Amino acid sequence: MPPATRPSRQTRHGASRRVIAPVDSRIDRCLNLLVSLSVITALIVGSVALVVTLLFN
Repeated sequence: MPPATRPSRQTRHGASRRVIAPVDSRIDRCLNLLVSLSVITALIVGSVALVVTLLFN
């Protein structure tokens, strides 16, 4: 049987605490949304272009 350890001597193993997000996080969220919309639009346009090329070539 392993020796009993005291909880006070054990090192903590867990998630680190989050720091309160600064005001700039709003800008980051807006930029993330803008990039996501741009990527989705590019994927749609590319898919339509591929389909049109394959169908009408």
